[in-house]
Amino acid sequence: MRRSTDRIITTHAGSLPRPAELLAQLRAKDAGQNYDQQALVSRVRKSVEEVVHRQAATGIDVVDDGEHSKSSFTAYLRTRLAGLSQTDKPYVANRRTRDYLAFPAVYEEARVMLAARPSAVPRPMAGTRNAACTGPIKYIGYGEVQADVENLRIALKGVKAEDGFITALSPNNLEAFYRNEYYSTEEEYLVALADAMHEEYKAIADSGFILQIDDPQLVTYYDRTPGISIEECRKFIARRVELLNHALRGIPEDRIRFHTCYSTNIAPRAHDLELKHYVDLMLKIRAGAYSIEASNPRHDHEWQVWEEVRLPDGKILIPGMVSHCVSLVEHAELVAQRIVRYAGIVGRENVIAGTDCGFATSAAGDEVHPDVAWAKLQALVEGARLASGQLWRRG
Repeated sequence: MRRSTDRIITTHAGSLPRPAELLAQLRAKDAGQNYDQQALVSRVRKSVEEVVHRQAATGIDVVDDGEHSKSSFTAYLRTRLAGLSQTDKPYVANRRTRDYLAFPAVYEEARVMLAARPSAVPRPMAGTRNAACTGPIKYIGYGEVQADVENLRIALKGVKAEDGFITALSPNNLEAFYRNEYYSTEEEYLVALADAMHEEYKAIADSGFILQIDDPQLVTYYDRTPGISIEECRKFIARRVELLNHALRGIPEDRIRFHTCYSTNIAPRAHDLELKHYVDLMLKIRAGAYSIEASNPRHDHEWQVWEEVRLPDGKILIPGMVSHCVSLVEHAELVAQRIVRYAGIVGRENVIAGTDCGFATSAAGDEVHPDVAWAKLQALVEGARLASGQLWRRG
């Protein structure tokens, strides 16, 4: 994993805006509907090449495929895991989060507006919302993950980049999105998911690319489960950390980076689990780097936590320097100030400038506009350049 040895290098959280025509094909695939397989293979490869070149042209150092082979960061595993199938019982998300209960009128208004918004891609993701575990979980996605690896490898030819990474979902989030209708206990189901995802994790790490684990559920569980205490939530997190480490067994830590966040949720957020309540547990994850929300108004102050919590030797922090849930484009000087602040606490060589979350995590239409997303990445690059001038000033 590259470090900021002579300047602050930049990356992002994974997902980048996808073309609408590509999304329609991806959703059909992930929902088990009819689609032109060969046409989709060609379209994905072309889209990955385009998004990699755009990242490089913007100045992003550690790039990925934009998750352009996936309709969302959760639904893609519908075709990579045996044991998941369609059921008659629809998936029902828990809308009554702590924030919903605090601001019901605002969340309902946002839901109605989103449902009424014209879209080139139908909502919701037909089929994927009704999937559940109905049989033994087994990883069968070897061909698909190798296609992801090859698409990124081909796209990177002749491109100036420090490194490449590929994202993969945590067992914790699979548990949240695919309810268990087969295993006799929750524990059996979680272990089965961890064992299956180990196969995808190993394939990515063995390819030479960095493996990024996506695990929003680790910290959104608190908001989405009203009534539980901080201590009860910490017990939930601690067990999921153990299971993730089981899934990561045998993979070198310096090939892994871990990302958690509070999901997209461009709405009032007053009940996010604070970093101070879970940072010690997160740092037990067998990863070489940790990517967290750090720039939006709910978490911009949490740099202070790192004055009390020591980043372990050899580890890298990837704090978000621009946010996915604020439409204002951050000024480059503000980005530079944030970077310098973190570098002053954990060391300049231990900071990679990132984003709070992905800019197209679900393609549900509730992220910032694609033009804003790319403007934010440009601000990130410019801010890193300014910060580097201060942190490596000569003479």
